[in-house]
Parts: sequence; structure tokens; C-alpha cells
Amino acid sequence: MAIHEIYMQRCLELAALGAGNVSPNPMVGAVIVHQGKIIGEGYHQKYGQAHAEVNAVNQALSNYPNAEELFKQSTIYVSLEPCAHYGKTPPCADLIIKHQIPHVIVGCRDPFAQVDGKGIEKLRQAGVEVTLGILEQECQDLNKRFFTRVQKQRPYIILKWAQTANGYFAPANGKQQWITGPESQKLVHQWRSEEDAILVGKNTARIDNPQLNTRLWPGKSPKRVVIDRNLELDTNLHLFDNSVETFAFNAIKTDLQEKIKYIALEDFDRFVPQYILFQLYLQDVQSIIIEGGAHTLNTFIEAGLWDEARIFTGKMLFPAGVKAPSCFGEKVHESMVGQDALQIIYNQ
Repeated sequence: MAIHEIYMQRCLELAALGAGNVSPNPMVGAVIVHQGKIIGEGYHQKYGQAHAEVNAVNQALSNYPNAEELFKQSTIYVSLEPCAHYGKTPPCADLIIKHQIPHVIVGCRDPFAQVDGKGIEKLRQAGVEVTLGILEQECQDLNKRFFTRVQKQRPYIILKWAQTANGYFAPANGKQQWITGPESQKLVHQWRSEEDAILVGKNTARIDNPQLNTRLWPGKSPKRVVIDRNLELDTNLHLFDNSVETFAFNAIKTDLQEKIKYIALEDFDRFVPQYILFQLYLQDVQSIIIEGGAHTLNTFIEAGLWDEARIFTGKMLFPAGVKAPSCFGEKVHESMVGQDALQIIYNQ
């Protein structure tokens, strides 16, 4: 691996540490190198707080009394184009120019309209040498949620379900029954901590009374989303305990009750997934896991509105029941999680 790729890979490792904490911002890592030695590194740790470049510069300033002189002979690696506008924080391009760092290596451009190419242009106009496209695909993949939200004006969509070895999603009696083992359940809670929101349909909420939190994993719980056309769900369900922000999409009312946002859709007979996703986009939801039920999952699959599917297959057999959804795409991962088989499919 060439030297630029080595340092950019470190940027990606740092950036990933911000998973679950920076949305709707992207995950970004930065590394400052002086004569083959890293003198500062950082990542965007939390939404609204300092960006990766700021943290890398501050680390160098705290560790090296002569950091200002070292900067003038250094290269800064950044996994995403430095911003050029004032948002929650000042422009990182200005910071690089201020400290006279002569060379910037950028993983990929930022698709956000206020940044796209403008950060690179500002740096070059100030005489900074900019190299673009190091591990570009890897940098884009890391921020696929951010790219999807900006470019498609909807959240990144992850379908998740468990099925029996003979292809059933739920038993015929309609009762809750676990198909997967504890290892898979813990992994699902980890996934929840990494995404902005989690969605279920009315029947899943009514039958399973899910908490949709991360009690099996040390991470933040996602926002909750439920589809309840006629508002028939009992408000004593876990979904409505006001522990996290919850969206209830319906055909009756738009209202706010503590942390519960009731959002009425214009048309509940057509384009329901599209309406829901656009409303979540407006609420700064960058990614969502759809956990069921089968009808809800199939609705999004039929609309072509999914980016990846994570499917567990347990060893259990049901004699009859609700058939599991099916989707087709590029199979990118297969593994065993405890006694369960996991496959991940990308929508092509």
C-alpha cells in the first residue's frame, strides 16, 4: 500500500469512531504528517462540535511547542473535503490556510451543495496543493448514509429480519416467537446504536410491544417510527413511553405530545414509503432500520426503497406461518452469528 493510502486508511479508522454520534453530519477523520511522522490526528466526535481537522490541529498544538512551524512543512490527510462555509463551526479550509499547511490530501469530495468543490477551490486559491481521490471509494462507502441523504433526499434504508430455516417470518398463530439466538439479538442492538431511527408497522408494535432500544449494547437508542394509519395502537405500549423521540405516521392528525410526533400523511393509499421517508429527511434522519413486520418490509421492497438487507436465518422450523420477505441484489457478506446464518445484500 502506497504511503498516501496508509495515512488515508488511518483517517477512515478515526472517522468510524464517530459512528452513531455525528448524524446528520458525515464521519470524518484527519491526520497531520510532518516528515513521515504523525504529529496530530482527530475525528468528528459529535454533531455540533469540532470537526476532524480542528481536533487534529489542536492535538498537534498541545503536543508540540513548535507546531506552528511544523505545520508549514506538513501534509494533512482528510477523508472528506474540508468545509468552506460557516455552519455549527467555522470553515475547516480557513483553518488549514491560517496554519499554512501546504499540502492537503482529500479522500473524496463532499456532495453537500454548500461544500461540494468549494473547500478544494478555496484551498487552491490560497496556494495550497490539493490531491483528491485517495481511497475515494472507501471514503464514500464510509459515509454512504450521508451521501444518500444529500443526493436522494431520503434516509439510508436498512431492512432487517429473521426467518426460519424453512423461510417463515412469524408463526401462523400470530404470537411473538424468537427465531434467532442471543448473539444475533445483541448484534441487532449494536446496529440500532449506529443508526438514527428504527421503524415498525402497527401489527409488530401491537403483537410484540417492542422497546426498540439498545438495552443489550452500550450505545444511544435510535428514534422510533411507527406506521399506524387510524391511530389504533394503545398509548401504553413501550413505543409511547417518551424515552426517545418517536414519529407516529397516520391519516388523522399532526400533533406533538411530549416526545411523540404525530404526522398525518396526505395520501395513505399511495406512496406511503415515499411520504414517510421524505418527512424523516426533513427531520434530519439520515439512516433508518426497518424491522417489521413482513407487510411493512414488503411495502418498502416493492417500492424499491431500500439500500441493504440484513437477514438472519435461524435453525428453527415453523410448520406454517407468515412467509419471510425476499429481495434481490448483491450479496456482500455471509457469516455465522452464534447458531444463526447472517447474510447482507446491497440493492443494486
